[in-house]
Amino acid sequence: MNLAEGIQLYADAKRSAGALYPDGIRPLGSLSRYAGNVPLNAITAKQVGLFLQGPRTSEGTWLQKYNALKNFFLFWCARQEISTLPLPPRQPIAASTFVPYIYSRAEIRQLLSSIRSAQKRNSCKIEARTLRVLLLFLYGTGALVSEALRLRRDEVDFRKRVITIRSNRFDRRRTIPICPDLLRLLWGYHLRNHRKEEMKSPQFFLNKNGEAITEQSLQKTFQRLRAVAGVVHEEGECYQPRLHDLRHTFAVHRVTAWIKHGADLNRMLPALAVYIGQVGLHSTNRYLRLTPERFRAQLDKLSPRRGKRKRWRDDPALMKFLTEL
Repeated sequence: MNLAEGIQLYADAKRSAGALYPDGIRPLGSLSRYAGNVPLNAITAKQVGLFLQGPRTSEGTWLQKYNALKNFFLFWCARQEISTLPLPPRQPIAASTFVPYIYSRAEIRQLLSSIRSAQKRNSCKIEARTLRVLLLFLYGTGALVSEALRLRRDEVDFRKRVITIRSNRFDRRRTIPICPDLLRLLWGYHLRNHRKEEMKSPQFFLNKNGEAITEQSLQKTFQRLRAVAGVVHEEGECYQPRLHDLRHTFAVHRVTAWIKHGADLNRMLPALAVYIGQVGLHSTNRYLRLTPERFRAQLDKLSPRRGKRKRWRDDPALMKFLTEL
């Protein structure tokens, strides 16, 4: 079996298991172009090491590629097509200093109002209405992009007002309630876009051809929308706002809304972790620690050390900050 054939069979197996755009396929294609169409069992750890050390490769990108190749080789090692994993030693990765982007509510409105202009070309694969509902779904649920694109029509229960979200990790599922506004939005989209003669896929969100939307297509569409809307990072920042940052934005906006209304965070933060599919409270606290600098000092006060700080509700400066968000 040669490398290109192995990649194709691996991708087909992942898609048959429910992955719309299997994670790790892109690095495999890059490896195939780098090494050539050689026999799968002829790939060496030295070749893979040189490929991973390509130009302009950050530590995060190196690790992402390494994990993608590891999963690929484990797949074929289990099927006895290769005897060992042709991988170099894994490099130690320094702690990430990356800070995700938190959209303001004004920026969310700007993105939504720019959708029609961004999607006016006939070559656009995603209708403006679909893109609008999809962005509001991501912002309103904190779901991962892959989870939203994997969502099937039969997993949206309009009668019970809940949706079932399937994670691509460990086959986990969670059923969450949705607010009335989002429910009405999804119902309207369902009535207009789910005509039997036009649907070619069981997914809830479909492109113009009635097919499932791929993550690659959605990411490109969002990049164009963000440029049209003029939502950019501050000058000098190398990372621009991402579609995935809607998940972080959901978490931060939800916590600040709870604080403004005097909710008990000891109860609500664990609920937030379950709602967005995090394994535990530590993962949810990570969202708070990774919020941008303009939020960090205030949000650090949400988890005071016992006996050393007063409650957040007794802090006038914090309450003033929250009311101005």
